[in-house]
Amino acid sequence: MTSTAAPAHSPRLLRQLLPGDLQPDGAGRRRTARDWAVDVALFVAAVLIGLSVYDLEAAGRPVPELVQLADLVAGVVLCAALFWRRRFPLALAVATAVAGAFSPLSGGAAIIALLTLGARGRLGAVLAVGAAHAVLSLQYLRLYPDPEMSYWPSVAWTWLVLAVITGWALVVGARRQLVHTLRDRAVRAEAEQELRVAQARQLERTRIAREMHDVLAHRISLLSLHAGALEFRPDASAEEVARAAGVIRDSAHQALQDLRAVIGVLRAPGEPDGEPERPQPTLSDLPELVAESASAGMRVRLTQRLPDPVELPAHVARTAYRVVQEGLTNARKHAPGAAVQVAVEGGPEQGITVEVLSRAPVGVLPERGIPGTGTGLVGLAERVSLAGGRIEHGRTLAGDFRLWTWQPWPA
Repeated sequence: MTSTAAPAHSPRLLRQLLPGDLQPDGAGRRRTARDWAVDVALFVAAVLIGLSVYDLEAAGRPVPELVQLADLVAGVVLCAALFWRRRFPLALAVATAVAGAFSPLSGGAAIIALLTLGARGRLGAVLAVGAAHAVLSLQYLRLYPDPEMSYWPSVAWTWLVLAVITGWALVVGARRQLVHTLRDRAVRAEAEQELRVAQARQLERTRIAREMHDVLAHRISLLSLHAGALEFRPDASAEEVARAAGVIRDSAHQALQDLRAVIGVLRAPGEPDGEPERPQPTLSDLPELVAESASAGMRVRLTQRLPDPVELPAHVARTAYRVVQEGLTNARKHAPGAAVQVAVEGGPEQGITVEVLSRAPVGVLPERGIPGTGTGLVGLAERVSLAGGRIEHGRTLAGDFRLWTWQPWPA
């Protein structure tokens, strides 16, 4: 019968209890030099203990020759069988318990076999083998009576010794299981921590990618708008062409800076950053955002009704800014030339609302519009929901496109 106990994970912590008994000798495991040294040491210890017990209890006793021969054979065989105690712990423990009824020479092998069984985590088997030793000791004490103590006191003393050895085996098994449990918990906690770190890193990179979608879409739409103006106005003056070219150059420069920033943040861990992260925009940057769109030819009107000074957390103000930015970007893409109304208002009691109303375009739209990814509003909805707010967008009855969001005003 082979042991079914799980292999130990931290053998060094238990070598002081029962060296060499922490891993089974399975088909895939070779016995190491240390295992051989431990096996030889335990074999010698079992032989010495068996000889000591024989000298104390059986030497010079009138024991039948057949029993003496059986004692010698059992002692030699069971001490030699200790080399296979890892593979057959229960069978060896049972065999030593049976031999304990008549063989003093197998006493050392019986102790080691019981401790080995305990180290395998077979607590029920340890109790059963210990009980078998206690029952068979009755026959042993009749065969080798104590000359200085009567029978039942000898039984009581023997049972006390067996109880100590069995308890020792149970402690070995319990200690080993405790080490297994603690090690498994440590490994699981480390794996969970690595998973949490990876998830946090992925969420942060997703957030940054969403930021860059908003920023680059805004910059590129401005570039397209100015380039389109130059394309459809070949009669523009040199001053107007130079001004439009300057805006295109500045927008391209800003887009490259934003792209460099996100690449620096998304760079693999351990790589040096090129430059520190740029500050994120807030509601105080809204006039500049609207001015950029107006300079590109958009008809934009901004209305702000917020307490002064605006004391909003950075993430709330940034979300409101991104709402306006996405609304202006979509207006340039889908309704070029149409008027846009931007309204930001709120307070501690009613929260903060942002509305971007893009009038329905007049006339026929150009065939080649600004391409888009189709995920801007999806990412914006996720951003607003994470802030605990609501979002509405779609066509009104008049054909205008309305983007509206609400966020709670933090306490």
